[in-house]
Amino acid sequence: MQLTTKTLGQAIALALLVTGAAQADEILRIGHVAATSGPIAHLGKDNENGARMAVDELNAKGVVIGGKKYTIVMQAEDDAGDPKQGTAVAQKLADARVAGVIGHETSGTTIPASRIYHDAGIPQISPSASNPQYTRQHYNTTFRNIANDEQLGAALARYALNTLKAKRIAVIDDRTAYGKGLADEFTKNIKRSGAASGAGIVSNQYTNDKATDFSAILTAIKATKPDMVFFGGMDAVAGPMLRQMKQLGIPIKFMGGDGMCSDSVPRLAGEGMSDGQVICAEAGGVEPAQEKGMADFRAAYRKRYGIDIQTYAPYAYDAMMTMVEAMQKAGSIDPVKYIPVMARITHKGVTGNISFDERGDVKDGVLTIYTFKNGTRQKLGVVK
Repeated sequence: MQLTTKTLGQAIALALLVTGAAQADEILRIGHVAATSGPIAHLGKDNENGARMAVDELNAKGVVIGGKKYTIVMQAEDDAGDPKQGTAVAQKLADARVAGVIGHETSGTTIPASRIYHDAGIPQISPSASNPQYTRQHYNTTFRNIANDEQLGAALARYALNTLKAKRIAVIDDRTAYGKGLADEFTKNIKRSGAASGAGIVSNQYTNDKATDFSAILTAIKATKPDMVFFGGMDAVAGPMLRQMKQLGIPIKFMGGDGMCSDSVPRLAGEGMSDGQVICAEAGGVEPAQEKGMADFRAAYRKRYGIDIQTYAPYAYDAMMTMVEAMQKAGSIDPVKYIPVMARITHKGVTGNISFDERGDVKDGVLTIYTFKNGTRQKLGVVK
């Protein structure tokens, strides 16, 4: 057969096409789930932004696993902070056969979703779900890179008793897995350690994560003459609660965990929050050796998104980086092969060195205590 100029050109084009296809990157699909709609959407989007920064950075550098070059595709899903939607999303990601999942954001969605991932053999790292139950199900697929509520509740109780010298404490929780779990751990530690100083719980109240009117429970609390309120819940509820506390003449300390420790609290509370009134703890934190890395991440986040970090973006970033490093060390994106590697990994992240214990909890988890002054969150210290 004699090649004409036309057929020769077609042959060359076909060869280039085949060569290009052969050189095309493999796709590595990793899921991310958070509440990117609803009252805590600002926190969920923060998580998603952090994970996306990791993906973009990894893809820009080039990801090679087992001798193959991969492009990471992050399949971002919204669970709206709702357990039912959380399990539906988890099944969607399982059906899509993602290689791993970063998330979910809240304990209330993470715990029910974790069974679906376990049954599908898909590992997950939650950068923000703190309820201890998550990693106590004996699943080899559950990991988290923040401290859990046992650590958080104990640290807050110590701070309330030893630093704030609180004596009469009222406790409110939002009945979610996160809020109730944290309030229970805090209460347990106050009862255990407060007797020696005469401190105790004078009122237990509850609300829900969508409530806006707290007049009845706050009036009941006021009658007990507390010197501090502890709230287990999220910032979207904490802000209006602070406004109503001021209206009812309850200008006392207001303490809570990571869910109400975001940079959005001053905006949500408006004039209801005074300087130094709010004390909260983030279930994570960086010690002095990691401060520069965290500062650099904050600057990069602001440059990328034009806003400041809310809470857990750097932990979502580190979770993604940790998972991909485990795949690289294992030489495979197959969960069966890389889960054992991830279980014994030490990843040097922007939030510190990340390694996991036998349950999947982060080892040596630290916590950061904050307050707010002049509308800005200020660090009081890092504790363990």
